[in-house]
Amino acid sequence: MVYAAKIIIFCILICSISFSHSGIIIITECGANGNYTSSSIYGKNLDTALANLYSAANTSNSGFYNASVGQDSDRVNTVALCRGDVQPDICRSCIKASIQYLRVQCTNQKEAVEWYYECMLRYSNSSLLNNLVTEPTKALVNRDTTSNQDQFNKDLRDLVEGLRGQATQRKFATGNISGPDFLTIYALMQCTPDLSSTQCGDCLDEAIREISTRCVGLGCHIMKPSCRLRYEYARFYNETTTINAPPPRPQLSPPPSVSLAAGKGDNKTPTLIVIVAVIVGFVILLLLLVCIIKRKRRKKTATGELLNEMEDVNSTESLQYDFGTVEVATNHFSDSNKIGEGGFGAVYKGTLQNGEEIAVKRLSTGSNQGQHEFKNEVILVAKLQHRNLVRLLGFCFKGTERLLIYEFVPNASLDHFIFDSVKRSFMDWEKRYKIIGGIARGLLYLHEDSRLRIIHRDLKASNVLLDAEMNPKIADFGMARLFNLDETQGFTNKIVGTYGYMAPEYALHGQFSARSDVFSFGILVLEILSGQKNHNFRNGENVEDLASFAWKNWREETASNILDPILKNNSASIREMMRCIHIGLLCVQENVTNRPTMASVMLMLNSFSLTLEVPSEPAFFIPSNIDPELPLHTKNFSSRASDKSSDYSIDRAPITDSYPR
Repeated sequence: MVYAAKIIIFCILICSISFSHSGIIIITECGANGNYTSSSIYGKNLDTALANLYSAANTSNSGFYNASVGQDSDRVNTVALCRGDVQPDICRSCIKASIQYLRVQCTNQKEAVEWYYECMLRYSNSSLLNNLVTEPTKALVNRDTTSNQDQFNKDLRDLVEGLRGQATQRKFATGNISGPDFLTIYALMQCTPDLSSTQCGDCLDEAIREISTRCVGLGCHIMKPSCRLRYEYARFYNETTTINAPPPRPQLSPPPSVSLAAGKGDNKTPTLIVIVAVIVGFVILLLLLVCIIKRKRRKKTATGELLNEMEDVNSTESLQYDFGTVEVATNHFSDSNKIGEGGFGAVYKGTLQNGEEIAVKRLSTGSNQGQHEFKNEVILVAKLQHRNLVRLLGFCFKGTERLLIYEFVPNASLDHFIFDSVKRSFMDWEKRYKIIGGIARGLLYLHEDSRLRIIHRDLKASNVLLDAEMNPKIADFGMARLFNLDETQGFTNKIVGTYGYMAPEYALHGQFSARSDVFSFGILVLEILSGQKNHNFRNGENVEDLASFAWKNWREETASNILDPILKNNSASIREMMRCIHIGLLCVQENVTNRPTMASVMLMLNSFSLTLEVPSEPAFFIPSNIDPELPLHTKNFSSRASDKSSDYSIDRAPITDSYPR
């Protein structure tokens, strides 16, 4: 009974910690330097020391705390260190959770160390301050790889060697560097502030050396009692950018005042004539200048205006292609070269004179929407570089012709595979899981890691292209919206996108944010798992909404009913599939704030140790007696959505902690 009670208490603590905002536990190491009993003096001193440690964290924002209680062999020394980029409230929550968990995990050891992503906690009966300790060492590895791993490792060495000097002086440093395959490498180094610069440098040197022996892939987290080193290809720390304010504009001195009241006996008429003449002349000159400017603007052609709008693109490198070159490459846009068509226009395969294969998107003549999308894609996509985004090679315009030139992706789009009864059989779980992870990385880059914050607004299976190795590439940024770094949401009166993928707050009220893309991602995950479209999902003879069907089966513990029959034979990966269904349902929840961020989604996909929250009813939940083919605004939405139905226009034209696996 006592043992069972301990297990129950342990589970309750784990659950309370997992759902708090205190951070995510990584590794706990219970020492081998002797034991104690809970009723002993050491045990009581440990309770007091940890309580004093937490009290110090509540009264100071330093991020590094220590407390000691007792004498001789019963003396307990404790230290806690928060990562240098976390806020004080997160730091305190992390320390509190760490104290709770460590006492359960290491019940009677006299020393222990625990690493969270946001903080680290140690206690021992040995001295801790001003004492360099490099063991035990733990490492977590992100095993994703790049096609040019040697160059990645070289760039990584340059980054960590450059950060080492800052970290030894300030005891904390972060930075990034451009890597191969359009990746950005992010790194963080930290030492406990009690160490000298030499001690900190020695600890970090050991961590750097262990990269070659412990780390394989694109990410690694090396943890030591006195320091830590972590690098990833996605930003994992809070980056504060200081923007220098522009210099104050010079104040113009007011012109000397002219008195129109002359002294007695003065002649006012000549003075008035001069003043009126100057004013009239100035007004005439100003009007002439305005007329000249307007006339010059009228003479600008549509080509000139477009160049002016895209001058920030041309300022870095010329992306403009010659129209004749593209025309020859596509065999004069022949039907035999056409590989697709959407609301924007047709897409053609082409081959340049150097043998490079390209995909050319040709704007439909007279399409105002296409004109806007053309400018949007050139301005946005040219600045985005990531292996999970389709790469824009350039653009071309001549007269009314508008062309976008992309890298050619041989396997077309994802919908050609997962919704095709024959091709779907080639999509085993390993390929589908790889595609889900790649799409998540691409969205994370758009939302958080690119120079611009981009909301895609039209993520769907047909807008995910697959290269020769079946790596996914997010495409079609015609509907994308650019956010400032401090913006979190936007509003629009024109609802555009694709039925079945739009989040409820966007479809009903024109409100969009990164969580709107998360909703679309959740739908896409469920489609990849089931092999069927969200709005045309078939359950036997019945047609219903895929998200609703998935949620009902998950709630009834029959989630395997959702899976594509091809996947059910792979029992070895069923745990991953069930977890992906769970993640998809978290993404399609009706309440925006309940949906995870893409950073959280990446963590869920890569860490089986992380406990997932229970999803609530999905948005647009359709009871079985409702026809899913009804127009969106006439459906009887369940829950709060049933009170929010309204008419709106939809553009229905298609727009084009790591665990080992």
